[in-house]
Amino acid sequence: MQCVILAGGLGTRMWPVAESVPKTLLPVAGRPFADWQLRWLVRSGIDSVVYCIGYLGEQIRDFVGDGGAWGLSVRYVDEGDQLRGTAGALRLAADEGVLDDSFLVLYGDSWLQVDPGDVFRASEASGLPALMTVFENEGRWDGSNVVYRDGRVLRYEKGLDPVPADMRWIDYGLSVYTRAVIEAHVGPDEVADLAPICTALAAGGRLAGYPVTERFYEIGSPSGHSELSDLLRAQDAEPRNPSGDPREHDPVDR
Repeated sequence: MQCVILAGGLGTRMWPVAESVPKTLLPVAGRPFADWQLRWLVRSGIDSVVYCIGYLGEQIRDFVGDGGAWGLSVRYVDEGDQLRGTAGALRLAADEGVLDDSFLVLYGDSWLQVDPGDVFRASEASGLPALMTVFENEGRWDGSNVVYRDGRVLRYEKGLDPVPADMRWIDYGLSVYTRAVIEAHVGPDEVADLAPICTALAAGGRLAGYPVTERFYEIGSPSGHSELSDLLRAQDAEPRNPSGDPREHDPVDR
């Protein structure tokens, strides 16, 4: 199973701290956030990761390397200074030949309480070209943007005001796509985001849904970073070496 981590953005809401360190490497509860994400993926059976990098991407390369410290195979797709958007980054990864036929997509600043392996298998079983994890948000943590029922995302629209009464769910932040659907919707070198693609897929009955019951966290804002730090500090019982570098000890449970 492969996961693409989108980690090329500027992270301006976390400046000045993220002005010199990419968001995915910000320290959270004593270690770089990427370490938390990679451990989580490995525990779910993910064995391949593709990082889509851009701003300060060389720091991510230096820290993660080839992924061997986590028991992973890691490759990189570098957008450089010309960021292409979430969908454009995936098309670049397809054009560079690093994408599997189906793959998970995760944001480099998201902490999600779900098993990625279960999500991937649900997507395969659905027979549809894409799957979106959804959380019954009821407008609590952000604006709800999904109508979900019986394993399908029936509608996906961001920024509606007012929000329709049946739009009680929100995109949880972990998705599965086929390489073919990305190639069909995004042209080479195109700047494009995933949101319009998901809107079109939902309207065409081609977007599966996977309901999650535990809330999501993120480190893209100071308040989100503080909340997640408190959560992980409370949960973390693993011994760490004094330097905090996960590559100096076995980082995964085997």
